[in-house]
Amino acid sequence: MNKTLKRGIVAAGVVIVAIAGYYGFQYGKAFARMANFYDPDNITETFRHTRDYFPTRTVHTGDYVSAFAYHFEDLPETYVYDGKERSIMELMKETGTTGLLVARRGTVLYEQYFQGETGDDRHIQFSVTKSFVSALFGIAMQDGLIDSVDDQVTKYLPEMKGTGYDGVTLRDVLTMSSGIEFTEDYGDLTSDVNRMSMTIGTGGSLDDFARSLKRNREPGTYNDYVSVNTHVLGMIIVRVTGQSLSEYLENRLWKPMGMEHEAYFLIDGHGMEVAMGGLQTSLRDMARMGLLYLNGGRWGDEQLVPADWVQASVTPGAPHLMPGFGNPGSSSPYGYGFQWWTPSNPHGDFSAVGIYDQFIYVDPTTGIVIAKTSANKSYNDPANDLQMDMILTAFQTISAALGKDAPAPAPQGPAISLPGSGD
Repeated sequence: MNKTLKRGIVAAGVVIVAIAGYYGFQYGKAFARMANFYDPDNITETFRHTRDYFPTRTVHTGDYVSAFAYHFEDLPETYVYDGKERSIMELMKETGTTGLLVARRGTVLYEQYFQGETGDDRHIQFSVTKSFVSALFGIAMQDGLIDSVDDQVTKYLPEMKGTGYDGVTLRDVLTMSSGIEFTEDYGDLTSDVNRMSMTIGTGGSLDDFARSLKRNREPGTYNDYVSVNTHVLGMIIVRVTGQSLSEYLENRLWKPMGMEHEAYFLIDGHGMEVAMGGLQTSLRDMARMGLLYLNGGRWGDEQLVPADWVQASVTPGAPHLMPGFGNPGSSSPYGYGFQWWTPSNPHGDFSAVGIYDQFIYVDPTTGIVIAKTSANKSYNDPANDLQMDMILTAFQTISAALGKDAPAPAPQGPAISLPGSGD
């Protein structure tokens, strides 16, 4: 071996070691930041100050704010679950509630903040974000930018050919039925969900991450919750609109709805929004989103989200998407539509849900909307697997108790009425 070749090999080795060391250091920093962010002792603060930990893009408000009327009422004290009477407020405490708002159509009946939270805080929504993205997807279809939910993903993202998403329809992605192999084990450092988090933490590309995934099931046959599916929806929205998700959300929902607070959207190292769970917004603006869906996508005189899209989004449309414990086609006892959930025992009600117990609950049969932000320190305890079911049962109890027909009360809060609503 000549000296030039030897020097080249040595130089290449030094570069490889240096790169490995750099990325090891970067991963170490990212891991430390993630560990600190999710440390149970910190989440009460980190969940309402997420933009201090990660880069974000702002979703701006418009020229007006759609205010609520206020007429405070007492919540029911108890709900019944598994044959036992239980305390609603104790459940809220156990699940780390930081904000709870109950509205009957456009009138707020209850609004309280806990653990230092305020009405101006922008709380991380986690997977409640998915339901906002679903609305944007429906709007893009209304705009004629997406032809059909039965189109292949590769029609809009040709770079997905040869990946796990090749042969998957938009409907499969919307209903978490893509068949993509994905592990959400937070205790395994090599799991897909932790690799995904490290991609964000190290400034990588979630688009590239989505292209790296494989499939282990036939699409459209099994409901398995894979968060990256929503990122693919976000990629499509960006591709067909020519706008970022933040811009599209701002222009088509945030400003037309008169949202009260600016929102923040977590972005990856390439400027793409974390569509699967990166939105940060206030409790009252969460409630406004619930009211939009309560009204079938209509806000005042404007149909912001197509009514048929709203209906399809909140209605499980295949056997493997149906609610109920023991469904062999689903990994969950809850029903699933287009990025919206139904309770295990629904009566027309539905919910947006995020980890650590973020909720937008909507009950069209009573006109009740409930928004909940949380920092549940015991969320990952296997003993608490049924807490989501308990929370939804408590919400159903609140809805039944407060969702009575009543004349519009005299406002006790802002004097401006929510457009197109009345109690």
